[in-house]
Amino acid sequence: MTRLTDTLFINANVYTENEVLRGAGVFVQGGKIASILTQQELEHHTWDTALNVVDLAGKLLLPGFVDVHVHGGGGFDTMKLVSEPGQMEGLSRFAASKGTTSFLPTTLTDEADRLVKVVGEVRRAMDHGTSGAEILGIHLEGPYLNPKRSGAQKPEDMRTATREELDRIIESSGKSVRLITLAPELDGGMDIIRYLTEQGITVSIGHSDATYEEVKQAVQYGATHVTHLFNGMSPLHHREPGVAGAALMMDELAVEMICDGLHLREELVSYVFRSKPRDKVVLITDAMEAAGLPEGEYMLGKLPVIMRCNKVTLKEGGNLAGSALTMDQALRNAMTFTNRSLEDILPALTLNPAKQIGMEHRKGSIAKGKDADFVVMHEDLTVHSTYVRGSVVYRDPNEVEA
Repeated sequence: MTRLTDTLFINANVYTENEVLRGAGVFVQGGKIASILTQQELEHHTWDTALNVVDLAGKLLLPGFVDVHVHGGGGFDTMKLVSEPGQMEGLSRFAASKGTTSFLPTTLTDEADRLVKVVGEVRRAMDHGTSGAEILGIHLEGPYLNPKRSGAQKPEDMRTATREELDRIIESSGKSVRLITLAPELDGGMDIIRYLTEQGITVSIGHSDATYEEVKQAVQYGATHVTHLFNGMSPLHHREPGVAGAALMMDELAVEMICDGLHLREELVSYVFRSKPRDKVVLITDAMEAAGLPEGEYMLGKLPVIMRCNKVTLKEGGNLAGSALTMDQALRNAMTFTNRSLEDILPALTLNPAKQIGMEHRKGSIAKGKDADFVVMHEDLTVHSTYVRGSVVYRDPNEVEA
């Protein structure tokens, strides 16, 4: 992509961490946010005539979305990297078209040798760079999951974690694994949680049949995250709250939600936003390769799936199998389901996920010194354009260049 060093965005409704600035501007230097200017400051400033000026004509300037759980989209898939190394470039461009500016390619349960190769390819893609959304690292979803809660992953490949296998995978990734989903109740699970957190890796509880007490212990050992709340976990019961109940009750845990209207009932999405601390709700896509494509048959890892009416299910058994959700649609859905404002929902797609993977110093909000990652949206919250480090990586082809 073309790198713009000095750019001034003007006439925008800028959504900062604490307020919305109407008719405001953002000055970008070297891919970083150099300053945020109010409408009054813009009117009284004199700017270098050589400066690149982008007039947003009253559109919304939002921090770019951070998707920490996405397997694929647009026909691209993380697990195909072993045979098709170009998958990350395609996925990054598809993600950018939906307002995502950074993401964690997410793996599936598989043999150790294949996972080692996949994460190695993701690392190479990170080193090379992409022309769309930026890869921030890797989310390893499995194979250290409970077969009782396998969901749309192969239970035959699930196993307990060992330091030796984890070290192989982490080393191959160039230590870019940022998030690992595991079932803490498996043998040695608590020690593995402590081992991973000591390395700065966020541990998420998911595909788990843990009891409330086991989740409580996992939190004490360092777990801070829950993968796709209510899906693939022991449910809430009034005498045994399970993973779902623990996730709701423990403020130490951030919870992911797939806000597509299929994985969770709308009223439940609203309840989670009411019950969890504001900074502990993370919206994800959990998207697979069929996202953005026509209805039909696809693959999720080694399993054949069918997509109909934006619902992805296993060809055998009919279980939900990832999603066809995109981050811009997740935003619109969440606002509709909760009847909350854009300002209320936005952190769940931006700052909260960035915090969960230790990237809030660079990503997740429009603030001085952070990367200039923006999504420009119309009032109806459709994507006009997407910028990564101040450079345009997507523009709606139907729009006049801006």
